[in-house]
Amino acid sequence: MTIDLTGSAPADAAQSARAFAADWQEWHRRHEEARADRHGFLAVAGLHWLTTEPQRFPDVPGEWHTGPAGPVVTIVDDEEIVVDGRRARERHEFGPIAERAGVTVEIDGGVLEVARRAGHDILRPRRPDHPPRRGYRGTATYPPAERWVLHGRFVPFDRPRPTTVGAAVEGLHHVYDAPGRIEFSVDGLPLSLTAFNGATPGSLSVLFTDTTSGVTTYGANRSLAVGAPDEQGRVILDFNRAVNLPCAYTDFATCPLPPAENRLPVAVEAGEKIPFERLTADPAARS
Repeated sequence: MTIDLTGSAPADAAQSARAFAADWQEWHRRHEEARADRHGFLAVAGLHWLTTEPQRFPDVPGEWHTGPAGPVVTIVDDEEIVVDGRRARERHEFGPIAERAGVTVEIDGGVLEVARRAGHDILRPRRPDHPPRRGYRGTATYPPAERWVLHGRFVPFDRPRPTTVGAAVEGLHHVYDAPGRIEFSVDGLPLSLTAFNGATPGSLSVLFTDTTSGVTTYGANRSLAVGAPDEQGRVILDFNRAVNLPCAYTDFATCPLPPAENRLPVAVEAGEKIPFERLTADPAARS
């Protein structure tokens, strides 16, 4: 028998751990950079709900209403909205906007998101000088740990299942077509999560809470992106990359809440924690 006295195996493990941590740190740096973009969600300075009655809002130029033909704005001479590089004149019709879609136009001091959420047309001004963006300190996280990179299996439903969930705004509901569920285990405990479609074709997304929610992590929800399943339905759930949705940072978000079955009975001590601003400004936001 030959005994390896070089210590190469522990060295390889240490090198792998360093590479894992470095990869995670680069991913989170990019995620934070996108979050703090000059027109990102930290810059959202208001949330306005359009109705069939024309309305003016103090932080948005123009008079707005909506209906079956979509949002419409009426502009007067001293106001300016730039749509697709051209100044809107007198009246601009945006046309119907699809659910969870939107367009961005330029306004003085920032941009204006014209979007549709939970069946309602909304306006959200985004301004780079908005205090939450200017004062953002970053989001605390659990240290990245390879034990929270879990193997799972995607089990598709016979057909996409319409799934209604609540929203960060009381009284609102979102409806998603869930293509299936992901089965996995934590320390031998079998668990599953209803999955929604992800940001890229074939990928998945899960919304969840766990027993850290409202204690060390944001109480309403966290989100995890999951790559497309392979031919055997195998997926990887890297909970180190569990992130907060915009509602963790601003009251001007309409974020979906997790389905009831996605409330995990374990402590997922991985990923992003409660934003510093929520801890200091409103401890009740933990729940």
